[in-house]
Amino acid sequence: MCGICGFISKDTIRTEQLKRINDTMYHRGPDDSGEEIYPAEDGYSVGLAQRRLSILDLSALGHQPMHSVNKRVSVVFNGEIYNFKELKEELTDYPFCSACDTEVIIAAYLKWGIDCVSRFNGMFAIALFDRETQNVYLVRDRIGKKPLYYWLAEENMVFASEMKPLMEYPGFKKKIRTDVLSRYLYHQYINAPDTIFEDVYKLEPGTVLQFHKGQVKIRKYWDVKKVYAEKRKDPVTDYGQAKEELKELLKRAVGLRMISDVPLGTFLSGGYDSSLITAIAQSLSEEPVKTYSIGFHEEKYNEAVYAKEVAEYLGTKHTEYYIGEQEMFDLVESIPKYYDEPFADSSQIPSMLVAKLAKKDVTVVLSGDGGDEFFCGYGIYDKVGQAQKVDMLGGITYGILNLPGLRQTGILNKMPFKIRIIAGNREKETKTQFGTSNYLETACRMVKGERIPVLYHVESSYGEKNWQARRMLLDMDTYLPGDILCKVDRASMKYSLEARCPILDKDVMEYSYRIQHSFKYDDRIKKKILKDIAYDYIPKELLERPKKGFSVPMGKWLRGPLKEQLLDMSSRGFVEKQGIFDEDFLGKVVRTYMEFGDAGPSTGGNYSKILWAYFVFQQWYNVYMR
Repeated sequence: MCGICGFISKDTIRTEQLKRINDTMYHRGPDDSGEEIYPAEDGYSVGLAQRRLSILDLSALGHQPMHSVNKRVSVVFNGEIYNFKELKEELTDYPFCSACDTEVIIAAYLKWGIDCVSRFNGMFAIALFDRETQNVYLVRDRIGKKPLYYWLAEENMVFASEMKPLMEYPGFKKKIRTDVLSRYLYHQYINAPDTIFEDVYKLEPGTVLQFHKGQVKIRKYWDVKKVYAEKRKDPVTDYGQAKEELKELLKRAVGLRMISDVPLGTFLSGGYDSSLITAIAQSLSEEPVKTYSIGFHEEKYNEAVYAKEVAEYLGTKHTEYYIGEQEMFDLVESIPKYYDEPFADSSQIPSMLVAKLAKKDVTVVLSGDGGDEFFCGYGIYDKVGQAQKVDMLGGITYGILNLPGLRQTGILNKMPFKIRIIAGNREKETKTQFGTSNYLETACRMVKGERIPVLYHVESSYGEKNWQARRMLLDMDTYLPGDILCKVDRASMKYSLEARCPILDKDVMEYSYRIQHSFKYDDRIKKKILKDIAYDYIPKELLERPKKGFSVPMGKWLRGPLKEQLLDMSSRGFVEKQGIFDEDFLGKVVRTYMEFGDAGPSTGGNYSKILWAYFVFQQWYNVYMR
């Protein structure tokens, strides 16, 4: 785990400049750093740099940039190749000098070319320079666990694990893409390949970028929709078989992620996913596994007591820490520093706090991320399933209410909320993304100018008739990498902590596509097969309970200690000078929100999330644009 950056450019960049760029990511890798610049053809030079968090082979032999023995290839790499030992057995003709996975990347490339990435099982962002072909490659792992940004300027390219190094590069132009802001306000994140800046992109998950003498080619080596379609051709229809095979794959995935030369633990929330991963880890360990939980003093939110019960049953070495509202509030100001493009999922705050807790003892943690998206765990999947059942009735209702004579009365807007949602859900490309039209309209009207579609108009491309399965695939393409994995990466790396996700193992993900949907969602039981595997390790009564969940009190903060800031940020003079948002509409939304709060009318009362996203954007703007 670390941070990487670099360039291929005709500009004259000195090594000390590259070091300054690299050091903006010190928190990602405090153990070591390396910066090198090499000559290339046609007036180009290639710079590679890395900040290292030492996990495997703690010696100087793991230093990056790393070079092949014949000096043909140079690499910087962020992440872990979990099957590097297996690959090494196939690469016996290469004279290895270290015991780390970075050198396996080099050897694999020399033997199999860039297609070697299809053999890697791990989380990774890789930059590789091949002097023989004069190609520079950027590669991102299948599901987007590790981040990788790149900036294209004329015939040059600059890349980095975060946005800060790009902004530090000489000549970088900070031109905000206002067309992505409505989507950001609605979703709280900016999905790949888009970013907040013009000419800057996130490399999409499962993608290889090739830069050759000013020309860029991008291709997918692993694509959710294509892999899903392929795996569905070989379904597993026996539940007992599916359970046992999935269980073995999870055990292998956890075992691979327990390989570490530094202390390791797990995040344990007390929910099914983290409890299952912890239970498997404990079954594979001769010593008590270190586990970490955050508790809340508000009983209606607190799940730490359940995590403690699971930890006691499994015999882990458990650490819990109860946090108050003030401790969370104190982190608000730091959000732009570590999430260096606008990102407003407020659960980033407790995520940072549990990472801080774990870092006191360990450098690597296992988490349960991915269980909801791959095994049908979110509450929205219940609603999506119900919506599909009444979609035809909704269409009939919509048609009747739009008959001549009725349409002019505005009767549809007077119908009960659920009927309006179902009747208005007529766009075939966004069937599983239904929601209140007022909320969507607010996100759109707050921003001036043109915009990309706020919803993702892609659903037919999944070729899936079951709405729940379709929404899961959409979340794997968008919400999981764009929000969840981004949140965990930045929160953990703030404290130089590596987070590993066994459920996002390549073999586990691909096997999940073969499992019948009814094995995941059956009679409104979400994550059925994962739960049944968890019961093999932990008594059902310790896990089966209503999920409490936790959310940062955004409304309380925005109308309390952050009120004056929000009012200043939305004042006419401020908004007009900035020139991004619609001052009249924004002002109306904020005034209504302040007056009525979350219980207010649909004209502006229930918009804590959208105004929190606006507040976070302005925080980011204040740090990076002034």
